[in-house]
Amino acid sequence: MQILADENIPKSTVQTLRASGHDVLWIREAVPGITDPEVMQIAIDEQRIIVTYDKDFGELAVTVNSQNPPAIILLRISKPSPTLAAAAVDRVLNSREDWLGHLTVIDDTHIRMRPLTNWRLP
Repeated sequence: MQILADENIPKSTVQTLRASGHDVLWIREAVPGITDPEVMQIAIDEQRIIVTYDKDFGELAVTVNSQNPPAIILLRISKPSPTLAAAAVDRVLNSREDWLGHLTVIDDTHIRMRPLTNWRLP
């Protein structure tokens, strides 16, 4: 999976996703400090799924952008450590294949998906 990990994603989560075979571009390594719209544009340009803890991406996707990235996965997982959160994220990402075209919210007990209306196949 082509993932764009937002700056707020812990290093252990990024490492776990990479070790599981995902192609992860981490904003904190690549271009730290950029704005959310700039993160969205990178995801659109490179066709990467955004993984973030930032609720602003949901609002950007629904109200602002004329085009969206392939998917946005908003994490609302409350685990006691980044290592446990990383394992949970990896498990959930590998549990489904229908992320494309959706804004998905993952919490401790549910996965909620909403279509991204401005998403287009590349």
